Amino acid sequence: MTQVSASTSILKEIERSFLEEGHPRDLTYVHTCGQASAGKPGGMQYIAYEGLLKRVIGGHWGQSAKMMDLITENRIEAFNLPQGQMANMFHSMALREPGKLSKVGLGTYIDPRIEGGKMNQKAIDSGYDTVGIVTVDGEEYIQYKPIPIDTLLIRGTYADENGNISTEREAMVLEILPAVMATKRWGGKVICQVESVVENGSIPPKDVVVPGVLVDAVVVCENPLEEHRQTYSWYYDPSYSGAVRVPESALEVLPTEMRKIISRRAVAELVPDQIINIGTGIPNENIGPIIAEEGLSDIVTITVESGIYGGVPAGTIDFGISRNSQALISHDRQFEFYNGAGIDYTFMGAGELDQYGNVNATKMGRKAPGAGGFIDITATAKNVIFCSSFTGGGLKTSFSEDGVKIEQEGKFKKLVKEVQQISYNGKLALERGQNMLYVTERAVFKLTEKGVMLIEVAKGVDVQRDILDQMEFTPLIADELKYTSTDFYREGACGLRTLIERNKDSR
Repeated sequence: MTQVSASTSILKEIERSFLEEGHPRDLTYVHTCGQASAGKPGGMQYIAYEGLLKRVIGGHWGQSAKMMDLITENRIEAFNLPQGQMANMFHSMALREPGKLSKVGLGTYIDPRIEGGKMNQKAIDSGYDTVGIVTVDGEEYIQYKPIPIDTLLIRGTYADENGNISTEREAMVLEILPAVMATKRWGGKVICQVESVVENGSIPPKDVVVPGVLVDAVVVCENPLEEHRQTYSWYYDPSYSGAVRVPESALEVLPTEMRKIISRRAVAELVPDQIINIGTGIPNENIGPIIAEEGLSDIVTITVESGIYGGVPAGTIDFGISRNSQALISHDRQFEFYNGAGIDYTFMGAGELDQYGNVNATKMGRKAPGAGGFIDITATAKNVIFCSSFTGGGLKTSFSEDGVKIEQEGKFKKLVKEVQQISYNGKLALERGQNMLYVTERAVFKLTEKGVMLIEVAKGVDVQRDILDQMEFTPLIADELKYTSTDFYREGACGLRTLIERNKDSR
């Protein structure tokens, strides 16, 4: 079974049937994106039951508390694959190819010689493998193995009387058609949830996303306000589906606090005329609004892995959509750009950095939310900038023209001897020639051929007490250690446009 969009009415009926009648059972649930909303009902939360599910193969499930519990408590098999590889696997499966071959994932926990994407003991003990290693023309690739699909659940806006599907009110295009083609290659059934059925001829041919001859059943949502929402936070906003644009003055200006300051320092690395990607966590919540506030949208193009170009991305539980976007392309095609040409800059959240330049963003303690698009994007980006607080668990800071004051140190260290899980491989990053920075509220580190180097500190911090003593390894220290500009701590626009334009002349 696979799901590519939040077909809530269908998922709720599956839940009801399982709880009341005991079936279906022992399903394999395949999904590319993280379709849930923290502790709220919705998305995969409806089918997160032991017995209903045997196995999950997904890109990310960090927003589903119930699914995370099943995985952490070892009650279902859990396999995590990079989101972009999963989106493009549908093409390979539709074409009857022996899997998708890619260098994305080599040297990370996806590599079968490390963990093989197995996120719990039940997956390890299952004997089931989703990846392998093959050699072509003397070079190693990961083989992302085909996954037979029996039933595909998708979502559209309208279906006509012949079952042709459109998606005009959706905020993302996703990989619906390739998933349909893959399902048909396996002889599976396609079920689509829509808001309503319209007369034949009502949908312009170019707006048909899935031809009706490929659709086996249409489910009309009886309660669209609750079960066919554009996103978890609202029913429908046309500025996110590209139907209208709203004035920039209507966009939210974020308060100046630690996460925004980290993001400002990260954005200051940019040069004009670059295409950038922003990931979940600190970047997604802050960088889009910062670019709008600083008036940078004419010299920097934001992209999001779901297929968005331009605009101001939504944050937190609504990640993946953007207000006032310039273009919306399909999810799978976006990853062709990311994995092929490679993005100019990516800004990613991070959980741990180790002495080898490895970064963990996918497993913290027993919780393993998965990679999403992290591994796909960081594997090929020209510049990778991680955004993280220096320590975690209760860190409190304040900022002024005198610099940073650590009012309460975090309970646990994030700069460690060895990361718990390798989401980003520092050695391979150097071989690829990537420029990698790790930006925090008090220090900036750069990955060099000799190791992780401290290159910049905030005014007001003691290098020994507030930086070196809060790390599990001793970094290299630049001969000329710079101070972070206190302009980043100002309320209102902080002059990033001038800095970025100046960067063009200095690089």
